[in-house]
Amino acid sequence: MQKIRNFSIIAHIDHGKSTLADRLIQECGGVSDREMVSQIMDTMDIEKERGITIKAQSVRLEYIYNQEKYILNLIDTPGHVDFSYEVSRSLSSCEGALLVVDASQGVEAQTIANVYIALDNNLEIIPVINKIDLPAADPLRVAEEIESSIGIDCTDALQVSAKSGIGIKDLIERIITQVPPPSGDENAPTKALIYDSWFDNYLGALALVRVIDGKISLNQEVLIMSTGKRHEVLGLYYPHPVQKIKTQSIECGEIGILSLGLKSVTDMAVGDTITDAKNPIQQPIEGFMPAKPFVFAGLYPIETDKFEELRDALNKLRLNDSALSFEPETSIALGFGFRVGFLGLLHMEVVKERLEREFNLMLIATAPTVIYEVELTDGSKVMVQNPSELPPEQRIANIKEPYVRASIITPTDYLGNIITLLSNRRGIQEKMDYLSPNRVMLEYALPSNEIVMDFYDKLKSCTKGYASFDYEPIESRVGDLVKLDVRVAGEVVDALSIIVDRSKSYEKGKALVESMKELVPRQLFEVAIQASIGNKIIARETIKSIGKNVTAKCYGGDITRKRKLLEKQKEGKKRMKAIGKVELPQEAFLAVLKID
Repeated sequence: MQKIRNFSIIAHIDHGKSTLADRLIQECGGVSDREMVSQIMDTMDIEKERGITIKAQSVRLEYIYNQEKYILNLIDTPGHVDFSYEVSRSLSSCEGALLVVDASQGVEAQTIANVYIALDNNLEIIPVINKIDLPAADPLRVAEEIESSIGIDCTDALQVSAKSGIGIKDLIERIITQVPPPSGDENAPTKALIYDSWFDNYLGALALVRVIDGKISLNQEVLIMSTGKRHEVLGLYYPHPVQKIKTQSIECGEIGILSLGLKSVTDMAVGDTITDAKNPIQQPIEGFMPAKPFVFAGLYPIETDKFEELRDALNKLRLNDSALSFEPETSIALGFGFRVGFLGLLHMEVVKERLEREFNLMLIATAPTVIYEVELTDGSKVMVQNPSELPPEQRIANIKEPYVRASIITPTDYLGNIITLLSNRRGIQEKMDYLSPNRVMLEYALPSNEIVMDFYDKLKSCTKGYASFDYEPIESRVGDLVKLDVRVAGEVVDALSIIVDRSKSYEKGKALVESMKELVPRQLFEVAIQASIGNKIIARETIKSIGKNVTAKCYGGDITRKRKLLEKQKEGKKRMKAIGKVELPQEAFLAVLKID
C-alpha cells in the first residue's frame, strides 16, 4: 500500500487535462507509441470532436522511482460545470489532486469550484501551471492568482507543457513524494466504493471500485449494500485505456473494475458500497451525493411510430449515463415522447446528439424547463416540470422557483456588459471580488429558469468568450410567475408553453409570436397566432391567406358571375377556417429557444 498513489486531475474546461493525462501515460510507458492517440482517455467520438471530457476515465500506471516500483492510479475528470458530479465522485476516491491552470488564461470559475470539492475531501493539492510554451504565457501572474483566489502556496508550483512534454518527469516525482499513500486496513472485512459504472456488451454491467479496507478476490461472494443482493465476483480487471488488464484480486487502496455478470447498471448504483457477503460491514460509506437532474425537456421522435425505438435507446443510454432520468409523456402537438431530466444544457445537447447518432433517431426537443414548487389555495403542494401541468391561475397561491448561486470570473473590461445581462435575468448580486487589477469575480443568485435557455451563449458573446461560469443550486424562492401559452388558429400548442416572470411576459409573448409568424407556412385561410396568459390575449400576429384566383376563367360578361364566384370562395375560406388544421414545422418548436 505504501507504493500506491491515487490522484486525479482537476481544471477548467480546455486547460489541458486530457493532454496532460496522455503525457503521463506515455512517460510511464502505459501505452506503446504505436497504440498512442491524442486524448486517449476520451473514448467517445463526441468528446474528441468537441474537445471536452464527458465521462471520468481511470488508468493504472507503473513507474520506477529510486529503484522502487510505484503504482499510480490516474483519474481524468470532466471540466464542464454540467458534469461536476463526476468530479465529486472521482475526488472522493483519491488522496491527491493536480490543480491544472492554463498559463495564459489563469484561474477560471470551474477551477475554483472543483478545488473546493477537493479541499472538502482533504486532498493533497499540487498546483501545476500548464501551456508554458505559449507566447501569451505568464506563469508568475497565474501563480499569484492561484495564491490570491484559492489560497494555495505556489512558490514552487510546477511549470509544465503537456503538449511538448516539458516538466512531466518532475511532475510524476512530485506526485510520488507529495501525495500520501492510501490509508486502510488490509485485514478488515471488504469495503469498497463504486464510483463509476457502465455497460459492456460482453461482460454486462461493470463497476469501477476503490477498495478502502480488505480486498476483493476472484470468485468471492460480495454483498451490494443498497440492494442487499449477493453476487459472485466473475472477473477483476485493472483499468487501461487500450484494454483491461486481468487480475486475481484488487488489494486494499487500489482501484479496479469489477464484473458480477449483472444485466443492468441500476443494480450497481454509483456511490454504493460493496462488502463481503459472509463477513459484512455494518455501515455503508457516507458522503456520496447522487446526481440530481437540473433541466427537463421533452424529447419526441419526428416520425411518431419511432416511440418504442426511442424508449429502447434511452434505456440503453442510461446504462452508460447514470445521471439520465426519463418518464413517458404525451403532447397534443407532438404525440408520444419522453420527459427527460438532464444535469444541464451541455448534458442535454450531448444526450440528444448521442441518441441521434448512435440509434439513428430524428428528435424534436421542447424548450428546457426546471422544477417549480406550486402551492395551491387549499394548502397542498405540487411539483411541476412541464408548463402544461401548471394548475389554473385561480387555484395557485404561489409558485416557488429554484435559484442557483452563479460565480463568474471576467476581465474588468466586460464588467458592465455582464452586470447588465445579470440584472436583465433577475440576478441578485451577493459578492464582487477583484482577483487582480484586471480580473474580477462576481457571485449572483439567479433563478434557474433564466440560465437554462441561452444564458451561457449570451455570457460568452458579451465578453468575447473570456468569462468563465460555474453554478451550484441553492434554495427555491417565491416568484411572480405565469404560464405563457401560444395559440395557433385558436388552439393552444402545449409544446410551446413556457413559464415566465410576469413582468417579462408581454415582451416574451410578442417576440414569440413574431418569430412564429416567420416560421409557420401560409395556408389557404387566414391564421391567427396569439400569445395568452390564461384567457387573456397579450400579443397577436396574423398570417395572411394564400389567394387563389377563382375569377381567372371569366372573360368579360356580367359582373354578377364574378361576384358569385368570389362569394363562393369567401364561404369556402370561412368553412376552412373553422375546421382547418395547421401543421407546424419543426423550426416552430425551436422558436422558444431563440427568443431573447
